[in-house]
Amino acid sequence: MTLRSITTDAAPTPAGHYNQAIEHQGVVYVAGQLPIGPEGRDAPHGTIEQQAAQCLRNVEAILEAAGSGLDRVLQMTIYISDMELWPRVNATYAEIMGDHRPARAVVPVGPLHHGYLIEIQAQAAVR
Repeated sequence: MTLRSITTDAAPTPAGHYNQAIEHQGVVYVAGQLPIGPEGRDAPHGTIEQQAAQCLRNVEAILEAAGSGLDRVLQMTIYISDMELWPRVNATYAEIMGDHRPARAVVPVGPLHHGYLIEIQAQAAVR
């Protein structure tokens, strides 16, 4: 079994014992991404729209490092701190994802690490 670790400076460095992503047999598995810029942990929290966009930028950067992209996403899981945020998250998601509509789950989870409102993980096909 061949696993390839994916790492890029264009997304935040993992704070724990995990990789930004792992690629196996043409599928890349992106770890949950909080709305933290590549510069580190002190990024401002911002609105839910800003946080969703940053999470998706992180996912996109990691996918590109793996030889994939948002247009190759097979499935996304979006964790949000409050289901009331969903319409705003969905609007930002639709704007960034465009016509591509991968399978998706939205999971209300209550408070997230460091007080963030959203976390996104993804699986995508490698080009």
